[in-house]
Amino acid sequence: MSKFKIDLFKDFFESEKSSGYILVVLTVISLLLTNILIGYNYINFWHNYIDLSFWNVQLKYSIEHWINDGLMVIFFLLVGLEIEREIYVGELSSLKKSSLPAIAAIGGMLVPALIHFGFNNNTPTQSGFGIPMATDIAFTLGVLSLLGNKIPVSLKIFLTALAIIDDLGAILIIAFFYTSDLSFNYLIASLSVFAGLLILNRLRFNKLSVYLLLGVLMWYFMLKSGVHATISGVLLAFAIPFHKNDDENISYKLQHFLHKPVAFVILPIFALANTAIMIPTNVIDSIFSNNSLGILFGLSLGKLIGIFLFSFIAVKIGIAILPKELNWKLIAGAASLAGIGFTMSIFITNLAFTDLEIISSSKLTIIIASLISAVSGLMILKSATK
Repeated sequence: MSKFKIDLFKDFFESEKSSGYILVVLTVISLLLTNILIGYNYINFWHNYIDLSFWNVQLKYSIEHWINDGLMVIFFLLVGLEIEREIYVGELSSLKKSSLPAIAAIGGMLVPALIHFGFNNNTPTQSGFGIPMATDIAFTLGVLSLLGNKIPVSLKIFLTALAIIDDLGAILIIAFFYTSDLSFNYLIASLSVFAGLLILNRLRFNKLSVYLLLGVLMWYFMLKSGVHATISGVLLAFAIPFHKNDDENISYKLQHFLHKPVAFVILPIFALANTAIMIPTNVIDSIFSNNSLGILFGLSLGKLIGIFLFSFIAVKIGIAILPKELNWKLIAGAASLAGIGFTMSIFITNLAFTDLEIISSSKLTIIIASLISAVSGLMILKSATK
């Protein structure tokens, strides 16, 4: 593995690991502020409106909306750059490397979605099927790092590649299933900007500032189109040139620059805004609703079953290879950790539902399911590394 690839992976792993710790602390703080110290004033703060409208451009949204549709575009831009990197020089650069994490990720998305669908078929909460499909890279790698050098590097790479493919799956789910009423004029305008970016890429135009300015324009059109604006971040990432053998390429520069702002500013702000959850007095009833059970079992069991089962079958029939350092107990531990859905699961919750009570109960269940997945994953991995 080249020094270029090793440095990229270390940057990614270290930033995501540290971010995971911060997200845990801020989630606890947010829940305390909401339920003990400040109450509804804390929730209402995130619903205050900020008006940045000018000329004929209308941009008046709540603080929470600005975070979820604005700041999180930068998070999705980084995710897109990570996927692009993995395709060119990482664990997705060849069929041999990508087959196991790719098949595992498919199982880890399909089984949780089916579990949620089984609980919620033909109910008002059926649209939440995408919630337990997601894996939170920051939390997952943060928990994995607690075991230190006991964990083989190949397992860290497997879990990272799986989570990145999982993110790609979540992006596609958002694009196809969580799109509001379409405005074709704005959508065509956004895709036209994207086409222009691709042309610049093909012409080997290498000025990052131009890509970013056109990216902002594409984001605005996408925001107005009805397709979720964060998709523009991923499209921009794939339009920015990446050169395999050039350490100075602008894709790598941007990716390297974004790691710390995303890990230590954007995701923490997202956590504070989206975990302002008032725990209901009937919390037991809330957690045992069909939607909550679908999320709970989808994340804590569906991820484990789907990832392990699909990996096992793929290796047994010969379409994937289990790395020499790994065994099935380690794969089971990693599969359990993948049930930590936090960031992406909460993000999809905001798209799936409009009822505030359902949103709150879903977020609370995501936190509980993620905690169960973290503890069970650690227990399995500790047992596997003795």
